[in-house]
Amino acid sequence: MKRPLRPEEQRIWSMVAATVHPLTGRGAPKPAKPQTLDAAARIVPKRPAVGPTSSREAVEDIEPRRKHRIARERDPIGARLDLHGMTQDRARAALEAFVRRAWDDGYRAVLVITGKGVTGDGVLRRKAPEWLGAPHLADIVAGISEAHRRHGGEGALYVALKRKSRS
Repeated sequence: MKRPLRPEEQRIWSMVAATVHPLTGRGAPKPAKPQTLDAAARIVPKRPAVGPTSSREAVEDIEPRRKHRIARERDPIGARLDLHGMTQDRARAALEAFVRRAWDDGYRAVLVITGKGVTGDGVLRRKAPEWLGAPHLADIVAGISEAHRRHGGEGALYVALKRKSRS
């Protein structure tokens, strides 16, 4: 099943489509219909995109089959990091160092425990996906997803790591 284009993707596609000209003897393509406000309002991102200083969108979700294997521990969780009680700056530094070290050690999946926060909308819980989406981690992080209930549920994240290149 195809997902609908995000507003930013629609804007980029419109710019590309505007530069294309039909071959001689062919009709012009029909212009794409702009989304109505109702349709645009129904598209809700799962997590916020990385800030404007970054060129990378938020990290994609882990593929469903891989997430299932991690949750069932058929793909082992190589390491765990608990960010409880840390400040944002300390948590970000710890998270980035942890992910790099896990990738260097050859782990394919790790668990990051952020906690849910006092009201269920903790700062670390919101920020961790943004930090993992940073451009300097693009070669390491394959995807992230909320953990299964037995691994912390909403207060934890599975982080799938890419394979190291054989060089």
